[in-house]
Amino acid sequence: MVKETYLHDKHVKLGAKMVDFAGWHMPVQYTSIIDEHKTVRETVGLFDVSHMGEVFISGKDATKFLNKIVPQDIAKLDYEKAVYCQLPNLNGGLIDDLIIYKLGIEYYLVICNASRIDEDLNWIVRNKRGLDVKIDNQSHNYSLLAVQGPKAIDLVKKMGYDIEGQKSFTIKPAVIEGIKLLASRTGYTGEDGFELLVENEYSEFLWDKILEKGQEYGIKPIGLGARDTLRLEAALHLYGNDLDENTTPIEAGLSWSVPKDKKVDYNGKNVILQQALNGVEKKLVGLVMLDKNIARHGYDIYFKGEKVGIVTSGCVSPSTGKNIALAYVKNNKEICIGATVQVMIREKLHDAQIVKRPFVEKRNHV
Repeated sequence: MVKETYLHDKHVKLGAKMVDFAGWHMPVQYTSIIDEHKTVRETVGLFDVSHMGEVFISGKDATKFLNKIVPQDIAKLDYEKAVYCQLPNLNGGLIDDLIIYKLGIEYYLVICNASRIDEDLNWIVRNKRGLDVKIDNQSHNYSLLAVQGPKAIDLVKKMGYDIEGQKSFTIKPAVIEGIKLLASRTGYTGEDGFELLVENEYSEFLWDKILEKGQEYGIKPIGLGARDTLRLEAALHLYGNDLDENTTPIEAGLSWSVPKDKKVDYNGKNVILQQALNGVEKKLVGLVMLDKNIARHGYDIYFKGEKVGIVTSGCVSPSTGKNIALAYVKNNKEICIGATVQVMIREKLHDAQIVKRPFVEKRNHV
């Protein structure tokens, strides 16, 4: 059975084109992907991302437990701060990628991908043996609304939330339009903004109020189609495309999120640190097509007549007008930024250049 978010009927009433995504019936677009994409880049957009998972971790050993299952050093995470990390298996491959928020003493919120909630919970529970930890999956009780774009901060202020002092990758209790919620200054677009975690019973009221108060800023509801083009321009990974259980954080270009000095052991640590020290056989790169063709997920990549990789994500970039992609390629010194490779599209090879990521400068570092 396909699941529906608490805001499902709002999307239908707004005329959204609905699709099945990760077991959920979700809006892919309301007007057009390009229009919605540009709205977020230029003004402000509102996303329903309530399909994401929310798992609260608490108990005497909560910090010790999280430190055992992720590469980041959770013991160093300050109160009301957030950290991006991964959930590796014993071989260093990624079961999921996560954001962990510290809400209090031995009290954390873990946000996981919609398609991986069951797998994450299964793995997390298997790793709690002998530890005093409470694992509380509250995904079904909360909605998550993302307000993203250069006018997002003005809008949230207008709605009564004083954001002074709240920097990127932090979370704070907030009251917006009289509703108590958690406001995190995070997102998946490369733009500044907030993700608002609210109890389901208040989500429809909050959705309507955000659209109402955002009218002066040109706000629009945004579907999953534009969410994907926005994240790809910012070179943000999508689980199932750019990340999977056979890919490590080092191969995925996420070595910046793996501390080299963390002394505590964690799942896959030996493999991950050996790769960080000795290198990897494959690496993630950014591509720009040199003709009008689009490199799609699963297309093969060639270099000097040899198959060297595969495209994981690709689209037309509404911000640049270029056809962009992420791909894993053989870790060869010649296959580097500036090099030309070929993508096999409909049994013909088409040139693409390896470029520096991200494709569009991020504006969410505050």
